[in-house]
Amino acid sequence: MEKILLEILACPVCKGELLYDHANQELICRFDRLAYPIVNEIPVMLESRARRLSSEEDN
Repeated sequence: MEKILLEILACPVCKGELLYDHANQELICRFDRLAYPIVNEIPVMLESRARRLSSEEDN
């Protein structure tokens, strides 16, 4: 994931900052506790495709 792309992208729900999880290939919004998948190097920024973070992942 290119750094410039991370600076441009925002959570589609709250418009907040996203964190890149390289190991799981996801963009994380800690405020909404959502993880957006990255498929074939393309972020899928749809709330319907996001996964809810578990309480263990919310650290």
